[in-house]
Amino acid sequence: MATTSSEQQPPPQQDRINPTVFYGSAVCIVIFALWTMLFTEQASSVIFAVLGWISDTFGWFYFLAVVLYLVFVVAIGLSRFGKLRLGPAHSRPDFNVVTWAAMLFSAGIGIDLLFFCIAEPVAQFMAPPEGDPGTVAAARHAMELTFLHWGLSGWGIYTLVGMALGFFSYRHGLPLTIRSALYPVFGRRIHGPIGHTVDIAAVLGTVFGIATSLGIGIIQLNFGLNYMFGIPESTVTQAALAVLIVVFSAISAVTGVDKGIRRLSEFNMLLALLLLLFVLFSGQTIFLLNALVMNIGDYMSSFISLSFHTYAFEPPADWLNAWTVFFWAWWIAWGPFVGLFLARISRGRTVREFVAGTLILPLTFMMAWMSIMGNSAIDMIMNDTAAVADFGEQAMNNPGSAIYLFLQGVPWVGLTTVVVTVLAIVFFVTSGDSGSLVLSNLTSVLTDPNHDAPSWMRILWAGIIGLLTLALLMAGGLEALQGAVVIMGLPFAVVLFLMMLGLFKALKVEGMKEDSLRNSMAGHLSARTTPGESRSWRQRLIRAVSFPNRQDAQRFMGEVARPAMQQIHEVLGEKGFRAEIVEGSGEQEHLALHVDLGGEQDFTYQIWPRRAAMPAFSIRDAHAGSYYYRMEVHIREGGQGYDVYGYSTEQLIGDVLDQYEKHLQFLHSQREMPGSNTMMPDDPAGAGS
Repeated sequence: MATTSSEQQPPPQQDRINPTVFYGSAVCIVIFALWTMLFTEQASSVIFAVLGWISDTFGWFYFLAVVLYLVFVVAIGLSRFGKLRLGPAHSRPDFNVVTWAAMLFSAGIGIDLLFFCIAEPVAQFMAPPEGDPGTVAAARHAMELTFLHWGLSGWGIYTLVGMALGFFSYRHGLPLTIRSALYPVFGRRIHGPIGHTVDIAAVLGTVFGIATSLGIGIIQLNFGLNYMFGIPESTVTQAALAVLIVVFSAISAVTGVDKGIRRLSEFNMLLALLLLLFVLFSGQTIFLLNALVMNIGDYMSSFISLSFHTYAFEPPADWLNAWTVFFWAWWIAWGPFVGLFLARISRGRTVREFVAGTLILPLTFMMAWMSIMGNSAIDMIMNDTAAVADFGEQAMNNPGSAIYLFLQGVPWVGLTTVVVTVLAIVFFVTSGDSGSLVLSNLTSVLTDPNHDAPSWMRILWAGIIGLLTLALLMAGGLEALQGAVVIMGLPFAVVLFLMMLGLFKALKVEGMKEDSLRNSMAGHLSARTTPGESRSWRQRLIRAVSFPNRQDAQRFMGEVARPAMQQIHEVLGEKGFRAEIVEGSGEQEHLALHVDLGGEQDFTYQIWPRRAAMPAFSIRDAHAGSYYYRMEVHIREGGQGYDVYGYSTEQLIGDVLDQYEKHLQFLHSQREMPGSNTMMPDDPAGAGS
């Protein structure tokens, strides 16, 4: 890379560990795990005491917070900001919709879908928080509560975190960590103690959330192995399962997002869909379809009342702690993990696409899955057709056994049991590998949001997750897992509100920038017409029907673009401005003019040669080939979608000045905006990448 700046370029930064966040969070987790394993009774009593205090004091806060998160992301998706991309303006998604849906589904729900699809509807039917158990009304309310706990509310949390991280990282070049979303609130202080504290809170919440999910899965898988092979349900067996999951998760995480995590997610989604269809068509198909439609209607009509129902006058004993408060805290604890992973796989999507996809796609599958599986189990209890005596009581008292007991009433029990076990194992791996990848990235300083932390860190975090999971299982099983999540979810719930504030402030700046560009002089006018040139229309027509090859593009860069930028560079230098011209080569071939505006957002104007397919209407000679090159303009926000090939040096200077004046207009509007506002950092997310 060559530059006209006389200053020596600093050495390129390298990806590295963030020692404060890594060692701070890792030491806290290991100490907690050892304390829990060595002083089990004391740890258990402390966990449940803190859980009771938080639930009694902050239960209302969880209810209100989850609703506000959802309202915020829906409002942003429907607003004018919905068309903004999570990345430069010219970026496009890396994954198709099916692959994207599979990955967000496997990472965001995972093993818990198998555990709760029978356990929760049955528990709510047999022991509802209000009303008589075992009735038709109880059956309908059971599915309402199940839909509430697994529906829009939780996915709103994931959407908020993913949207904020994707916006700040891929559009503004900040690291793909939680602290980046707080830049508009705290400015450069996010690189100090404030940022370290926020990231440590995110890491702790993520680890406890994943450990809870894996612990629930281990309980279920242990029962399945006992059911199929007679392997005893014990701490030793659960420890062995934790070790195996850690090993497989580490192997998958090392292969990266594009290989291991992507392929396992696609496989799991397909296998889950096949199991769902089998249960639907081997059971009472018409009844299940009617029930599904009814459940959707009940959920939609009662969503608002359920979302605010805190049971203030007659709180059901321990029900809120075990269900709604636990679920809201669990979704919040998983927020940094799934949100960061969603951002990682969603670069190039618009905000509106992201919001709609992350809310609607998982919700659609969740409603079908929970309704078909849950209503099948409830129907077995109501009509006493279960193959297992006292199926409802057993499923409620031992949730890990629920799906295996349910399958005894379904044809081909041997095959379906194997399928569920395979699903559980693969869900284990996808949750573990995604979690270790995200935790590694959260505790690293990565020079590019598209980079991932080294393999050894992913392996280490997989081991830490396994250790914590085993420790919580030893401290009290499912109850301890739930209690730890509710406790660790509280501090991050506050961080989420700061993320909302940061994203709102940043989007206000984006809107002001768009308004200032619209209100400034019409773009590209001076670039398309040279004053006094009588044949300008001929030049424009020739340019419109020209399809340059690579040599033509390189000649334009050297004979027109560089001289134009050089002249601007010289004049700016005479006026005391620091400017430089940067030239890339190879796959990063481009020409860029950067202007340092001293503390305000710098100006950048880039020209990138982009290969495009030759249009069918072009008149080509025998050597023209199938492609031509467009000389596309990029600024801080990314590609602007127009081609400057054929411009003269004077015309290109005019185009640069058009963009420069628009940028100055934006900076003026920014200064005039009332209140204190933190500007976004100077380093864009690579306008040409």
